[in-house]
Amino acid sequence: MTARPTNEATTGGASDAATGAASARGAGTITHLRVWRGDDDGGRLQDFDVEVNEGEVVLDIVHRLQATQAPDLAVRWNCKAGKCGSCSAEVNGRPRLMCMTRMSIFEPGETITITPLRAFPVIKDLVTDVSYNYAKARAVPSFVPPNLAPGEYRMQQVDVDRSQEFRKCIECFLCQNTCHVVRDHDENKPAFAGPRFFARIAELDMHPLDAYPEDGRKREAQDAFGLGMCNITKCCTDVCPESIKITDNAIIPMKERVADVKYDPVRWIASTIRRRRPSDG
Repeated sequence: MTARPTNEATTGGASDAATGAASARGAGTITHLRVWRGDDDGGRLQDFDVEVNEGEVVLDIVHRLQATQAPDLAVRWNCKAGKCGSCSAEVNGRPRLMCMTRMSIFEPGETITITPLRAFPVIKDLVTDVSYNYAKARAVPSFVPPNLAPGEYRMQQVDVDRSQEFRKCIECFLCQNTCHVVRDHDENKPAFAGPRFFARIAELDMHPLDAYPEDGRKREAQDAFGLGMCNITKCCTDVCPESIKITDNAIIPMKERVADVKYDPVRWIASTIRRRRPSDG
């Protein structure tokens, strides 16, 4: 069972202490936070008042909350530089990296609500089980090197640039979380890889040196990874912290390639003729 954040709330009980400490130092303002606390069996939003200083990001405030009022609050993070993808959460309902979300984007006095990624099971508080994504990653066939001698590899710069865009992915899984195909439909997960892995498949299929069997990745994208379930709403592109154009540069081109292979009548006739055995005639 995946626990979903509810609107029930409890009070952290340290508001006066936070206000007094901030006033004594003459620094910062007090912001009201609502943070989801619980595990896979259930939980609720809990209210806190936390000091905020100029230039801080949401992750700074969560760390201050841990240090002053909620030492047992579970949160996943690592680099605090927007490159590890660990601190993904939903801030006021939008999937974001907490380390890259500045407090200054919110209105003065606005309540900040922080909840775990909705598409994945909750382990504790803001930490979710994203192992679904690693299982999908293992299922994608890897790059197959061509049968060329060292020094014979040749690639056009346009192919390098196209691949580099997809390689900017930091695997924060915000795109996976916001995709409506799995966000509220766990039953779709076995058949659907999600936008992060459609981008990976597209990168490999577009690679001029990939020696994977001809048209194999296109057919697998549709048959094994559920590319056809995506209806290109671009919500994945909207939340990508690396500004990768997942929909325009990966998913739509792959859909076009799949259509060419599986549904083009001329190609179908040609492939049928090639598959016919001499005895069939």
